[in-house]
Amino acid sequence: MHTPHRLAVEQSFHDRQAQERSSSFDDLKKLYFTDDFYLDHETWIRPAMSRLGEVSGLPVLDYGCGHGMAAVVLARHGARVTAFDLSPGYLHEAKRRAQYNGAAIEFVHADAERLPFAHARFARVWGNAILHHLDMGRAARELHRVLMPGGIAVFCEPCGENVLLSWARRRLPYAGKERTPDEHPLCRRHLAALREVFPALEIEGYQLLSMARRVLRPGRLVSGLEWCDARLLRWSPSLSRFCRYVVLTLRKPA
Repeated sequence: MHTPHRLAVEQSFHDRQAQERSSSFDDLKKLYFTDDFYLDHETWIRPAMSRLGEVSGLPVLDYGCGHGMAAVVLARHGARVTAFDLSPGYLHEAKRRAQYNGAAIEFVHADAERLPFAHARFARVWGNAILHHLDMGRAARELHRVLMPGGIAVFCEPCGENVLLSWARRRLPYAGKERTPDEHPLCRRHLAALREVFPALEIEGYQLLSMARRVLRPGRLVSGLEWCDARLLRWSPSLSRFCRYVVLTLRKPA
């Protein structure tokens, strides 16, 4: 449901996160990062971003930009980047990061369910852990509106179909567990709402068995689980719904 109260809660939560992070940037050198640092910080980021294809010269939207790293990476690859977020706190951090990394990016304070952009403005859209905060039907319609014919949108989102994973998210302590009241990992009803607007929705799962890396140190066991994942998901793509994260590719017909 699209309500001022929900938006206020979401904005306040992420402003507080940004404020807590801001103390670590007293040394501005900490704002600098390499492409590899961002692309490899989770196993799905690099393959997901590759699904955008060549972005040089294209108008690209970083959808819910958060700390702004993706926007900087896209700008470094020649995209004409616009980035928006609901949180002024995160926008402030993202602007500082873009300036320090020499990236020219247009930043906009906006609500994903009511985008302030013209129809067919963007050729590509990137989002990471953002759709699961939104009313999926409303967000999908707005996304379709601002995407050019032939355009591609790629999102990385937590998946909520695995009962054991859902239990762990509720019960086990781990870093970064804080959540807003209205966010929910994606399940079938969310994907159905997306398919109503983007019928050719593509879904690829990441971290089926290897989600254990959240509690295990890197090593032979984690590598073995990743090896198993690659084969299991190739053998049965439907297992994607039990993964920790899914990469969604949405295409607007030309």
